[in-house]
Amino acid sequence: MTKNINKVRIAWLIPVAWFYWQPFLSEFTKQFPNTVVFTALFPGYAKGYEDTLNIRLIGQWKVARKQSPHQGYGSGLTYISPMIVFSLFKFRPHIIYSNSFGIWTLLALIFKVIGFWKVVIAYEGSAPGVDFLNKPRRLALRRLMARLADGFITNSQAGRDYLIKHLGADEAQVFAYPYEVPAAKSLFAESNEHAPAAIEVLNRPLFLFVGRVMPRKGLKTLLEACIQLKQRGHQEYTLLVIGDGEDLDSLQTYCQNQQIDNCVVWAGQIDYSQIGSYFRAADVFILPTIEDTWGVVVLEAMLFGKAVLCSTGAGSSELISPGDNGFVFRPNHPEELADVMQVMIEHPEKIKLVGEKSRQVMDHHTPESAARFLGNVTACVIPEVG
Repeated sequence: MTKNINKVRIAWLIPVAWFYWQPFLSEFTKQFPNTVVFTALFPGYAKGYEDTLNIRLIGQWKVARKQSPHQGYGSGLTYISPMIVFSLFKFRPHIIYSNSFGIWTLLALIFKVIGFWKVVIAYEGSAPGVDFLNKPRRLALRRLMARLADGFITNSQAGRDYLIKHLGADEAQVFAYPYEVPAAKSLFAESNEHAPAAIEVLNRPLFLFVGRVMPRKGLKTLLEACIQLKQRGHQEYTLLVIGDGEDLDSLQTYCQNQQIDNCVVWAGQIDYSQIGSYFRAADVFILPTIEDTWGVVVLEAMLFGKAVLCSTGAGSSELISPGDNGFVFRPNHPEELADVMQVMIEHPEKIKLVGEKSRQVMDHHTPESAARFLGNVTACVIPEVG
């Protein structure tokens, strides 16, 4: 018997409900009104999504992280409240979407035989620092969890390959499609109201970096590429760095010592509501990350119609067709990054053409399309709602 969609109870377990979760969850909730997002940390609503989600805070989110010596994701301990179990029994969901392989996912799987719910594991994407291929015990636990799960969603094909090849997930139960996607109405809302001061006087092309100033994000590689550009005789451009972090002071000093500080502008940390103005002003976006399971910032840049230079360490690099809507390069290879930056500098006429291709790609990756994808997954896991 087909269930009334309005009566289907769906729980999302997201320890930290960052802004980029909200667009697709808001659209998903339009399909399934009885959806509740359980989280331990909610930073507030993104612009245009105020009060569109049923948010329930459970306990607190605490993390003690140790930086990786290999510049990737660090290891550490995360605490989130086990009281989520009582909230789930009270809500009695038909299906639970749970983020990654953390404690909330484990508890949802353990108690599914009592709660009579289905569990879908949401795995952002694959990256060496979070796949734990060199940690047999962690990998064994994940394989057990994969056997208990009723389905999987992931943004990337790399994530799908990891779930199937390394965790033994049933291929028919693994669904890959970009669901963490930005929303135009949120990013565009204030892009004209907070124009960066004096941005028009900067040398062009204007390359933009947005992210934490930390080893994993690969900013050092980007600066090394700038040094190579200087050696090749190119200094008529600007690298605009948005973000803050533990490496900020040392990298600023590095720029001064290498005499490339005339090409680099440090804007510091800015409010998310203002980020659109910087994307709009930029010519080319660069993500030099060592590793990122997804990297929604790439999609944000593409939404603004920007050419993208993206490290293959980011899962979202799968959306870049080299020479079409951007270029890719290997992490920790500044010479490769310098090569593609040089293309943009020497052929500025290509920037808008390449950027337009990016915008066209994003026509197919919207919160609405992500919600339709998730609706189809829901119908596969609990066919009676189909």
